[in-house]
Amino acid sequence: MSDRNRDDYFNLDNFDDSIDSREYRRRQPNRRQTSYNSNPSYNRRRPSKRRNRTRTRNRILIVVALVLVLALIITLIVVALKGCGGGNKTVTVSTEPKSKQTDIANDTPDATEVPAGQGGDSLALDVFKKANPTDNNSDGYEAGGIYVWNQTGFELFYGTDDGAEIYADTINTLADKLVGMNVYSLMIPNHTEMGLPERFSTGGTVNTTSQADHIKHAYEKMDKTKVTPINAYNYLSEHCNDYIYFNSDHHWTGLGSYYAYKAFADTLGMNALSLSDCTEKTIEGFTGSLTNNADGLKTDTVHYWHFPYSVSMEIHDEYGGVNNYDSPYFDGEAGGGLAYGVFIYGDNPLTVMKSASQNAESGKRIAVVKESYGNAFVPYLTQNYEEVHVVDMRSFKQISTVDLASYCRQNGITDVLFLNGVMSANNGDLLDDMEGLFQ
Repeated sequence: MSDRNRDDYFNLDNFDDSIDSREYRRRQPNRRQTSYNSNPSYNRRRPSKRRNRTRTRNRILIVVALVLVLALIITLIVVALKGCGGGNKTVTVSTEPKSKQTDIANDTPDATEVPAGQGGDSLALDVFKKANPTDNNSDGYEAGGIYVWNQTGFELFYGTDDGAEIYADTINTLADKLVGMNVYSLMIPNHTEMGLPERFSTGGTVNTTSQADHIKHAYEKMDKTKVTPINAYNYLSEHCNDYIYFNSDHHWTGLGSYYAYKAFADTLGMNALSLSDCTEKTIEGFTGSLTNNADGLKTDTVHYWHFPYSVSMEIHDEYGGVNNYDSPYFDGEAGGGLAYGVFIYGDNPLTVMKSASQNAESGKRIAVVKESYGNAFVPYLTQNYEEVHVVDMRSFKQISTVDLASYCRQNGITDVLFLNGVMSANNGDLLDDMEGLFQ
C-alpha cells in the first residue's frame, strides 16, 4: 500500500504553495523576526528604493511568465482537440442494436464479405480457427450413439492420424489418374466440431478427436503438385452460431454448404454467388436422421435458394433411367424425414447440371465426387461452371460403362473436386467405393 493512503501522511496536495500564498505569508507582520522581549529585530531597516524597484521588476517578470505559461497551455489544448477530432471527418454511430445488425448480416450472407481470392488467413492450410458456439452451460447426454445437447444431436468423431494419412494417400493416388485436370479436395467438419462447446470435447464428457487437427494433418499429407486442398473450416467456424447444421439431422444446411462453397470460390479466385441475389425458399417440419437415435430433438427448417439464372438438371437414376428437370431443387418436397431431398432430388449415381449463369466460363466443367454432404453444396457451383457433373461414389459404377477418369475425359471435365465429410473420409468402405470409380 502507498504511504499516500495512510492517515498520518503529510499530504502535499493540500499545501498551498502558490506564488500568491508565499508572498502573503512573507508579508504578514506576525511572521517577521522579533525578539522575545519585543525589541526591534536584528538588522531591521526600511527597504531602499533600489530594493523596491528590484521587487517591482521581479513581480512584473513573474506576471509575464504566468501569462506565457497560460498561453502555452491554451495552445496545447487547442492542438490536442483538433487531433482528436480527426479534422473534418464525420463519425456515424448506428442506433441499431448490435444483435439486430448481426442477425441481418447473417440472414443474407453476401459474396463480398471476403473478396474473391482474398480470404487471407481464413483460407490458409495451416490456420484453423476454433469455433466458439454459444454455451448456456446446460448438461448433455449420450443416446443411441450420438450426443444430445440443447435438443440437438451430434455425431461423435474419433478419427486418427493414420486415418487422415490413408485418406490423403487415396486422394493423391486418384489425382494421378486425372491427368490434365485441376484436382481439389474439400473435407467437411461435422456439427460436433462447430456446435458443441469445447468443454464437452476436450477432456470432457465426449472427449472427441479435434477435427481441425485431423483435416489439417490430411491436408499436410496431400501432394500439392497434384491436389489443391480447400480450407472451408474457418468460414464455417466464423459462422458457427448461424444455422449451418441441422438439429435433428447429420447433414449441414443450405447456409452451411454455402459458406463452404464460398471458401472454394475464394480459393480459386472466382466470383462467388451472393445469396442476396437469390430467392429464398423454406420447408418446415424437417425431422432428420438423428431422430432415430434420440427423442426430443428440435424440428428443423430447410432453407434453399433459387438462383437469378436458369439451371437445367439431368438425373441418371440407379435403374438406368434419365430424368430432366428445370431446377436443381425439388420444390415439391414436404417436411418430414425426407426434406433434405430438396437438394438435387437426393442421392443419385450421376447428376448433370447445365447453367445459364453469365459468370460461368465457357468450357469450364467440374465433376464433384461426393457422398450426401455434397447434395446441398453442388448447386452453387452453377454460378461458375457451365456444367456440374455430380458423381455419387457409392453408385456411379452401377450405371457407367467407363471408369471415372475416362468419363471426365469424354465429357470435357476441367476440374475435379473430392468432397467428403470427416465421417466418410474415415470410412474404409466409402474409400473403397471411391477408388473403385477408377477401376
